Amino acid sequence: MSRQKPILRSSIWQLVNTLVPYFVLWGLMIWSLGISYWLTLGMAVLAAGFLARTFMIFHDCTHGSFLKSRRANHFLEFITGVLTFTPYAQWRHKHALHHATSGDLDRRGEGDIWTMTVQEYLDASRWKRLSYRLVRNPIVLFVIAPLYLFLIHHRFPSTTVGRRERAGVLWTNMALLAILIAMSLTIGIKAYLLIQLPVMFFAGAAGIWLFYVQHQFGGVYWARKPEWDFADAALNGSSYYKLPKVLQWFTGNIGFHHIHHLSPAIPNYSLEQCHKASAAFQQVRTVTLWSGLSALSLRLWDERKKRLVGFGRLRSYRRTKSIHFS
Repeated sequence: MSRQKPILRSSIWQLVNTLVPYFVLWGLMIWSLGISYWLTLGMAVLAAGFLARTFMIFHDCTHGSFLKSRRANHFLEFITGVLTFTPYAQWRHKHALHHATSGDLDRRGEGDIWTMTVQEYLDASRWKRLSYRLVRNPIVLFVIAPLYLFLIHHRFPSTTVGRRERAGVLWTNMALLAILIAMSLTIGIKAYLLIQLPVMFFAGAAGIWLFYVQHQFGGVYWARKPEWDFADAALNGSSYYKLPKVLQWFTGNIGFHHIHHLSPAIPNYSLEQCHKASAAFQQVRTVTLWSGLSALSLRLWDERKKRLVGFGRLRSYRRTKSIHFS
């Protein structure tokens, strides 16, 4: 049970070893602009790792699992939300829906990557099929989407959220505007953008990939609501993404995603301990850096075979359908 509660010294140490290097790298990148932009970009990749780790702290705060105090969690999620360009209250609301509906075919759409079933795709209009193929294209998902999501999409409140969430979007935008003005008056708008944009791109692309591979992999669990089970969705609908130790550190142990979905109250620094504490947890589907790449070809859910398939299988489905109706 102790692993499910925040440990103050661990939380503070994680803040220190994440934010201090991030701000130091920002200073070095400002200095490097006068030497070589290639040097700046190299440090931007490293800074993106610390920004991704900052997002994991933000993520824990939205679950109330990083600090014991609710007020302290909310304050820190606002600060880390500004650093990651993410409106805290709105993201908290949508992410809670994701946890409540993950793996449920009848409740897709909130906090998920758009996933259609084979039958839905075959029955869709030509325009909808084209839109779906575009959204699921890796270039769109991991090159265009990161900057769009964090720089543009998050700047507007969703029509499905309440007053508190809309206010959170406004407060985040105001804080970002204040940072933009301060940077313009100190280092200049051009220098700020030359640093901030690549850092956001690298961190955002990594974040979207992590979310993608943790819910889109061979053997993933999906079910209609009457058969849907929370524990099955957590343990079999979320991957154990086994990363090298250095990447595991930068991603705040989020690879132990099955544990996180089973109990979001567990702080990220305790997820590995929980995984090792039970043999049942270690029997879940393991995805590695190499095997995870195969997830890029999985685009549609086959309800008959209960598995994700690629677009290449559609020809056989169309042939089967035509034989069935002939």
